[in-house]
Amino acid sequence: MFATAGLALLIFTGAQAAPVRALAYDEVVRCAGLTSAASELEGGESPEGRSLYDATLYWSLTAIQASQTAGRAPAAAEADQTRARIRAVRELTADDAEARAALQACRARTPRLG
Repeated sequence: MFATAGLALLIFTGAQAAPVRALAYDEVVRCAGLTSAASELEGGESPEGRSLYDATLYWSLTAIQASQTAGRAPAAAEADQTRARIRAVRELTADDAEARAALQACRARTPRLG
């Protein structure tokens, strides 16, 4: 019974697994900023908007966890995310190709949340 439960847990967590390669703090904050900006620009009513909101939630929480691991003060970590979001809003509004590509990479790394 325990083996079956363990196998089911392994299969479930494997399906929900985060990316294999750990991302650096700056990369996580960049993804938090990009997904937050894209969500803000899209709005939350469409399926795309809801998907972006989920990605924003994931990356924001991941950034908080990464900041704690890196020993950053909570206020500094929050400021990092705010700066990343403002930068991303400017880039996405200007249809910056690198920002769009980075957003897609972040979204590809986002696990399915629902």
